[in-house]
Amino acid sequence: MTLPPALLDSLRATFPADALATGEAERIAYSYDNSRLHALPDAVVFPTEHAQVEALVRACRAHKVPVIARGRGSNTTGATVPVDGGVVVSFERMNRILRIDPDNRLAVVEPGVLNGDLQQALLLQGFFWPPDPSSAPWCSIGGNLACNSAGPRTVKYGSPRENTLGLRAVAGSGEGFRCGTYTSKGATGYDLTRLLIGSEGTLALITEATLKLTPKPSAVRTLRATYRDVGAAARAVARIMAQPVTPCALEFIDDVALKLAHAHGGDSVPLAGAMLMIEVDGEAETLPSAVAAVSQAARGDGLEELRIAETAAETSALWSARKALSPAQRTISPNKINEDVVVPVSRLPELVDGIKRLSAKHEVLIVTFGHAGNGNLHVNLLPRDEAERERAHACLAEVFALVIRLQGTLSGEHGIGMVKREFMPLALEPNTLDLMRNIKAAFDPDGILNPGKLLPAVAGTSHGNFP
Repeated sequence: MTLPPALLDSLRATFPADALATGEAERIAYSYDNSRLHALPDAVVFPTEHAQVEALVRACRAHKVPVIARGRGSNTTGATVPVDGGVVVSFERMNRILRIDPDNRLAVVEPGVLNGDLQQALLLQGFFWPPDPSSAPWCSIGGNLACNSAGPRTVKYGSPRENTLGLRAVAGSGEGFRCGTYTSKGATGYDLTRLLIGSEGTLALITEATLKLTPKPSAVRTLRATYRDVGAAARAVARIMAQPVTPCALEFIDDVALKLAHAHGGDSVPLAGAMLMIEVDGEAETLPSAVAAVSQAARGDGLEELRIAETAAETSALWSARKALSPAQRTISPNKINEDVVVPVSRLPELVDGIKRLSAKHEVLIVTFGHAGNGNLHVNLLPRDEAERERAHACLAEVFALVIRLQGTLSGEHGIGMVKREFMPLALEPNTLDLMRNIKAAFDPDGILNPGKLLPAVAGTSHGNFP
């Protein structure tokens, strides 16, 4: 697609100087994300205020040109890849923390604020924002909201949907609006805030977020439990989540992942059939009893060792296996397929066993780890050549089918983007998908917002945003 001259003139008027990029080098830099998929946009703009976003969407709608919102491109599903060209809107310059209000336990931020920067600012006030994806040092709040990206703390504190009070945004019509409240309770109309979170930029462009803050706990304890096999560890997860004390992190790592991490990270990473990393937080005087309750639940058939960190150095040592995983996987397969499926916690043993069988059936190395307390596992297929890549894609379809049979769903925090949209009919009934398309049409009448993402195509169309 080549942008019409009239649209280019409008963009230059709204985004002066280096706030508009049309050179090839700049466009290439914004053509891909962490999915490794790529497609060249026709232009990139860098807004600094809400009014510019309204003007942009109105101008692009007039010319039926796609608009693709982008945070820092850390997502793994192709959600920010401009498949039909158009204009990429990078929010990296809308990066101000507008307000931190401890009295009302909220913060107001622009979408380009980095998660890690926000956490540092909140720490000085004795608060934190619970969503903590592994990419926190470089991912943006806007991206977290777009994909409902969460992280280990979700098991206790919830995802962005549970930790966002309100939003300011621009719909595909070019109209700006606010939704939500500045209060922790609200029962006034439809909950558009939760609807926009996780919509991957297909309904509106978020320009401001009011976030719900949580007081920082005074103490945290870390535990590491190793097990004879993955089944024993998965059953331990179910026991831990069935007792009253909720851990603030409950991470699962399978035997294949431990072997890779051990080879990369050395003897500080244990070799076992599976491992759980557990964190418990709270007040110092009540923490010992909470740790005792979680420890008791972690014990059971198949437990090999349970260690409790007493110092910061010991805590760091216990987490060494988890931190060694990503670089270890890259040494095996630069083309890894990284999925984050979710099942009810009680079905976790069946999911883990099923993935083992599929790995053997398709002769594809699969590393499984993730946020077991939510039933959210990261299933990483590691094909090493073209033949294995073909088998991996066949295996992935069976993984998704297994997840649906176990009453699970396709994604817990990565989203759908391009790579999983073809599987959406597995997870959702046709009537449900049609309702979603009707919602899309209400927010984005001409289908210009992030086309080709999230909703599966319908017969006779390339993107199928509408029924």
